Amino acid sequence: MTPPLRVLVTGGGRGIGRAIALRFAREGAHVAVAARTAREVTAVAAEIEGAGGRGLALEMDVTDLASVERAVARLLDESGDVLDVLVNNAGVFSIQPFGQLSPATWYRTLATNLNGPFHVTLLCLKVLERSARGHVFNVSSIAGKQAFPGNVAYCTSKFGLRGFSDALRLDFVERGIRVSTVYPRATDTTIFDGVPGEWDRARMHRPEDVAEVLWWAYRAPLASDVADLELPPLTPVGE
Repeated sequence: MTPPLRVLVTGGGRGIGRAIALRFAREGAHVAVAARTAREVTAVAAEIEGAGGRGLALEMDVTDLASVERAVARLLDESGDVLDVLVNNAGVFSIQPFGQLSPATWYRTLATNLNGPFHVTLLCLKVLERSARGHVFNVSSIAGKQAFPGNVAYCTSKFGLRGFSDALRLDFVERGIRVSTVYPRATDTTIFDGVPGEWDRARMHRPEDVAEVLWWAYRAPLASDVADLELPPLTPVGE
């Protein structure tokens, strides 16, 4: 009998992370969801159980190496030192023209969006190496390929994540671990609730669209090119 997939999703309490966790759960995976808000990941872990998988809620602040160490230690204790898929999804987003960009926002954005994936990947490396099909997904953004006004901190972090993935992929070739960078376009999540401006959510992707791309890439033959996963622009029905 094939053992279930073991998956860790950071930023798994809502939005894209939640959708990814539930997509893998529908295939019977054991999915650990990590975030700073215990209430949110506890709720998603229960949803995972209902979707056919097995859920584990982990309280984790990806900017804090000690917090990541505690959460990963608990994960590995629960999983028997097994991990097949790591999804670095935790991230923050804000729109601030450079003249209004505070050092605090700059530091927080890079600490979450760039240092976070480094912390989690570093601490999960040894167990990913034991997997017959280890895979790291770094969820970037189309802002990791294209600059947007008012996004100096965010674009810098996501362009940096792209470089992290590209270099990591080279280092991981001999370790047998695949690395994919995911580039969602605007996706209809609560992240836009507090962002000023007019946002046409009918033109946005759903979190489930992103999740489906990750599942496809994980299941793709090993010879397939799954390095860069970009979602195409969405055209609303009727146009």
